[in-house]
Amino acid sequence: MPRPRRHDPDRRQRLLDACLDVIGEVGVAGASTRRIAAAADVPLGSVTYHFDGVDALLLEAFEQFAHRVSGRFEEYLAGAPDVDAARRAVVDLITVDVLADPGELVLTHELYTLAARDPRYRRLTHEWMARSRHALERHFDPETARLLDALIEGLSIHRALDTEPHDPDEVVHAVDRLTRPA
Repeated sequence: MPRPRRHDPDRRQRLLDACLDVIGEVGVAGASTRRIAAAADVPLGSVTYHFDGVDALLLEAFEQFAHRVSGRFEEYLAGAPDVDAARRAVVDLITVDVLADPGELVLTHELYTLAARDPRYRRLTHEWMARSRHALERHFDPETARLLDALIEGLSIHRALDTEPHDPDEVVHAVDRLTRPA
């Protein structure tokens, strides 16, 4: 007698979430379909049922990740009623929220590594940067927005990889220097 099928409408999303968790733990190189299925607590065959292989799973998981993080970025800046509030939002983005989470920083760096080699992932990072710059352009001219976007990325990487604690006032100073008229 055949086993009844288990109704599990969230299985596909659990696989995507587990994929990011696994990448956060062991990197893209260690993210096998077997490991991802185990982390999602689903049969291995579910991966191939829902995705055309691990590459499709990785790409969609990173698409969701990039969209989630850039969405939070946009929310921060959309909530700023003026340029001074936008400056504070940029400082908070670097020091408190969007790129301050160690797990998200690892995922971001894994995505950057993939983007350096694969145009599909480069498209994702390009779209992410475009969304960031667009959000910044609500308050700053396009050139300043581009420079601020690079500053946010660079300072976030330095804060993540440095072994010394960082003074938040350095971030305030850098953002002010870049955004205040001469």
